[in-house]
Amino acid sequence: MDGQNQQHSTLNEDVEKSIRKKFHKKLFSRFAKAINEYRLLEEGDHVAVCISGGKDSMLMAKLFQELKKHNKFDFRLSFLVMDPGYNKANREALENNARLLNIPITIFETQIFDAVYEIEKSPCYLCARMRRGYLYNNARKLGCNKIALGHHYDDVIETILMGMLYGAQIQTMMPKLHSTNFEGMELIRPMYFIREEDIIHWMDYNCLKFLQCACRFTDNCNTCGDGVITSKREEIKNLIRNLRKINPYIEGNIFKSVENINLNTIIAYKENGVKHSFLDNYKSRD
Repeated sequence: MDGQNQQHSTLNEDVEKSIRKKFHKKLFSRFAKAINEYRLLEEGDHVAVCISGGKDSMLMAKLFQELKKHNKFDFRLSFLVMDPGYNKANREALENNARLLNIPITIFETQIFDAVYEIEKSPCYLCARMRRGYLYNNARKLGCNKIALGHHYDDVIETILMGMLYGAQIQTMMPKLHSTNFEGMELIRPMYFIREEDIIHWMDYNCLKFLQCACRFTDNCNTCGDGVITSKREEIKNLIRNLRKINPYIEGNIFKSVENINLNTIIAYKENGVKHSFLDNYKSRD
């Protein structure tokens, strides 16, 4: 083994040790909890672990590798990377991190960035939908029945507030979903209980640098800690941060709010696209 490979091996061993020891409770235990509580994995599953190159998906890959070592039941993993049109530096950074962390990635290329670059209205929404479709399609080609995405706890509570404040609706980011366009395929989110601050702590502890925002609209932002991205999600992050100063339990309360919905006190709700009103079953006391 040459010097560079030895260095890579040592770094990966340190990273894996940190997951087993220092960050076991806040990362691996919460990862396993989501898988068990929401039944995200079953015997015989073949999961496409979708890697964007960011901190969340790279950690997810390492957590899946750690879970596989326990081998409580048989399942398979493929580490799938979609290149939507990254510049050369970002592509090389992603591939280098995969080598450093001993993640055997399979890369496929698309031209999504080119397709959405000239679109003025909601390019991010269209980009996300196109990414999802390509991931499902290529995962199925690999024989996978599930794709895993690296959304974490903070993504979930931010989505709840964004839906209320900007979308006038109560909804959340589900821990698993059946695909509507790819029969037999399912999306899972095993990072559901993991806090973003713990992911950042793990990354900094191991002196790792991952892609943050490598899209064509913000090409100057290619590593964590650089650049400022203003968006509705960033506004919500700041709102939650300020609310936590008043109530330290605010994040947990937001999360639990979608577990504790009382339909007896809801004016209206939708089920399978059909709207229902409290008046449907309301009877006069007279």
